[in-house]
Amino acid sequence: MSKKVILVAGLGLIGGSLAKGMALVNEHHVIGYDIDEQTLEFALENGIIHEITSNFVEAAQRAEMIFLASPISATISLLHELDRITFDHDVIVSDASSVKGAILDTANNLENEHLIFVGGHPMAGSHKKGVQAAKTHLFENAIYVLTPGPRCKEEHIEEIKSALVNTQSHFLTLNSDEHDEMTGIISHFPHLLASSLVQQASKWQRKHPYLRDLAAGGFRDITRIASSNPYLWQDIFHHNQEKLLLMLDNSIEEMNHLKQLIVENRKEEMISYLQEAKDYRDGLGTKKKGALPSFFDIYVDIRDQTGAIAKVVQLLAEHDISLRNFRILEIREGIMGALRISLGSWEDHSKACEILKSNDYDIMVEI
Repeated sequence: MSKKVILVAGLGLIGGSLAKGMALVNEHHVIGYDIDEQTLEFALENGIIHEITSNFVEAAQRAEMIFLASPISATISLLHELDRITFDHDVIVSDASSVKGAILDTANNLENEHLIFVGGHPMAGSHKKGVQAAKTHLFENAIYVLTPGPRCKEEHIEEIKSALVNTQSHFLTLNSDEHDEMTGIISHFPHLLASSLVQQASKWQRKHPYLRDLAAGGFRDITRIASSNPYLWQDIFHHNQEKLLLMLDNSIEEMNHLKQLIVENRKEEMISYLQEAKDYRDGLGTKKKGALPSFFDIYVDIRDQTGAIAKVVQLLAEHDISLRNFRILEIREGIMGALRISLGSWEDHSKACEILKSNDYDIMVEI
């Protein structure tokens, strides 16, 4: 039986991780296309793909499935190129863009009847970038949004899911408008806010030279995403412009409301405002909703000592408790810090609390 030929165009972190997972399936033959030769060579030498090509058209004509894992504007250009190619068979095409409206607008206007488009957005990433950081488990337990195009049928969606089985993602089907509004709220707009906060701090530093030294964990956490690729994010903002302008208007209204609470010293209203925000934030990810995984968090006080984190992790491992995630929230030299550990079930959470307490760890729970 011949293998299914899959073309992945764009072998950065996302494309490389998708390709790596698909290449593990014996029935797949994965071809990698990228404009960077070193990226292609690395991917081939490290088994991320089976074959490399610099000829997009020729590889596309051989493929039964194509994943476009390039920036949004480049993905749109590749879709136009695919539309001009002569195929002798149907081809399922997907993408990995974080804005779906502009992509679906292009897909809806494709005239090539052999192209079947199923939009995709794996909602996971890393602070690392490039094919060197590609991992098969990058999307494990993450939401993978699918946005079907006009010729797409349920069988085509199932083919995409089957090809991506090794991502171990939770697939969710949305229309492009729903997707762009929700990702605008939880991803794109926060990036704008983070960048504006950094800009504001930079301007205040002219007056307070030591401001940079005082920037503690809270400021670093809330502005971390401002360190992302400016060219990539400008492209995202451009293609989700309508949603972001609406959110900017909403945010300005919200800031004006907060300003009035402070100007008029409306204490009780401010407490209610902050409490409502706290309650909503504390509820994020703590209950399973649809495809979203549950997480149960414990905050552990640890000292600034060599091996302190390893001791906590080893202690839980000895009792067969698996961690979904852990994060150092704040440690300053010579004093206590906080380690947040996330568990996947209420049973593991309860068991971990008992073990940590019995070993004299101070903890705080978030359930």
